[in-house]
Amino acid sequence: MKNSIKIRKQCAKFVEALKVKSLRVATLVTFTFYLSTAFGQSPNGMSYQAIIRDASDNLITDTEVGMQISILQDSESGTAVYVETQNPTTNANGLVSIEIGSGTPVTGTFAGIDWTNGPYYIKTETDPAGATSYSITGTSQLLSVPYALHAKTADSVTGTITETDPTFTAWDKSTGISITESQISDLSHTVDTDTHIDSTGIADFGYVAGAITTETDPSVPSGTQTGEMQYWDGSEWITVQPGKSGEILLFINGKPTWGIQGMEDGDVYNPTTGKIWMDKNLGASQVATASDDTAAYGGLYQGGRATDGHESRTSDTTSTLSNSDDPGHDKFITTSIFPNDWRDPQNKDLWQGVSGKNNPCPSGYRLPTEAEWQAEIDSWISKDPAGAFASPLKLPVAGGRVENDGSFWGGSDAYYWSSMVDGTDARYLYFDSSYAGMDILQRAHGCSVRCIKD
Repeated sequence: MKNSIKIRKQCAKFVEALKVKSLRVATLVTFTFYLSTAFGQSPNGMSYQAIIRDASDNLITDTEVGMQISILQDSESGTAVYVETQNPTTNANGLVSIEIGSGTPVTGTFAGIDWTNGPYYIKTETDPAGATSYSITGTSQLLSVPYALHAKTADSVTGTITETDPTFTAWDKSTGISITESQISDLSHTVDTDTHIDSTGIADFGYVAGAITTETDPSVPSGTQTGEMQYWDGSEWITVQPGKSGEILLFINGKPTWGIQGMEDGDVYNPTTGKIWMDKNLGASQVATASDDTAAYGGLYQGGRATDGHESRTSDTTSTLSNSDDPGHDKFITTSIFPNDWRDPQNKDLWQGVSGKNNPCPSGYRLPTEAEWQAEIDSWISKDPAGAFASPLKLPVAGGRVENDGSFWGGSDAYYWSSMVDGTDARYLYFDSSYAGMDILQRAHGCSVRCIKD
């Protein structure tokens, strides 16, 4: 009985994460080991997921592919103890999901694998055309024998298990009390003033020295909807809301986050708009913890100007306009002469796209268009600073800088540039306590920049 209980506990443990490498099957691989309904028996199979790309690194989407999966023993080039083929179809994100063990067997049987006789390796071969001309190959070791598979050794247990319990023959506080079979069935009528059992049979067991009389279980939040998950952040349980169809669970900035392919640390995803953004303003030292978090304000850029130091909130000023796209200094250029641009003559082709001239964003990011800003505004719970901060972007009220003297303004307002020009001006996002929307502003002004992933 005790051995059986141990096996059941082993079967209930989580399977250790596995990392699988391949030439073009990459970015996401997960395994799940499915147990049959009876404890201690062999699993039916294990779930395998992978992203399929072609030789040009493009996702292969909504396409039937041919796959051959082999379980190799001892090494990456070891004997194949089990081989099967399958023809799954990738989804819109290039993801295939199969259950190893349920395909068409080529060699051996999945149930016949002796998982105690490892190490074992998984080899995957893929034909993007759906046939058997496998051009994508990858092999990776199962880094540990999964408990669910190792537990199959219980299938071969035979004979009986002899178990001997201690026998108590006389009452002694240090050893116990003799209890007959009839007393067990009628404990409420067994009264012995020397045993501390009263007429109820159980009321006075609390006299035992050191006995636990109260117990507090750890508090885990109750869920409110199907699909919620919880993780421990070091001090409390945090609830992760259910993801949407097509999203994948990623670790972003050290925490599990629902997102899409291409996200990385420093990114934030809005599931309503489907866009990936930087998680903080350009030049900010941290993600905003409040609408007025000064550490999250970041720099104030003049429209179309590159990162050269002028965006610092403490940069000096000069009234000398630049005649080129690169002024060659870190001063904020002031002007009150139409068209109120830091550059003379104007260049309307700055900040246009990820490869645009003077794009201040990191590689792979750019200034958002007006339409992209408007989509974000439409997803807010309210058109004000509270709604901006409650959004996935957590936009703070970072204020702005005046074009004619470089002074600061808008302590409770926000000004965020877009990449769009409008005549001699540029389009920008503005919000205050009663309004949020797009407007125009002269490009010599200093405004915040939030970059979007291209």
